[in-house]
Amino acid sequence: MRKILAASIAASLCAVVGGAHAATTSTTFGVSATVLTNCTVSATALNFGNYTPGAGALSVNTPISVRCTRGTPFTVALNGGTTAGGTITQRLMTNGTDTLQYNLYTSAAFATVFGDGTTGATAPGTGNGLGNPVTVTVFGNLPDNAANQNVSTGAYSDLINVTVTY
Repeated sequence: MRKILAASIAASLCAVVGGAHAATTSTTFGVSATVLTNCTVSATALNFGNYTPGAGALSVNTPISVRCTRGTPFTVALNGGTTAGGTITQRLMTNGTDTLQYNLYTSAAFATVFGDGTTGATAPGTGNGLGNPVTVTVFGNLPDNAANQNVSTGAYSDLINVTVTY
């Protein structure tokens, strides 16, 4: 019994002595980040398909996907294209020396030319970033104006520059 009592006293003393030497202290540190305004853009080709002069106008649309930091307002502007002589109000596709007229609009009603906001009745697309992609639709119209669309057969093309300002 003496051995058990001595062992218990020794264990208690160790716990008291060990506990007396243990101490803690603490502090805090800040954590921060700055979310930057950012936008990315991607576009899908607009393809009118096969056109036969005199058979009627062609109308198609294509999406432009804009992803901006949530709450970031943005505008989407389209230039007049890369074909010589093309403008925002009269875009042109080319095949050699021939040009084919077309234009891009902000709605399927073809009332407002989709432009860069600097030329006459043109308007850029607008939106507000949601943190995920926002689709801005471009509506294309290839008119069937026989006098101005009297062109040679072949593949016609143009290249439009999309600019997102935020």
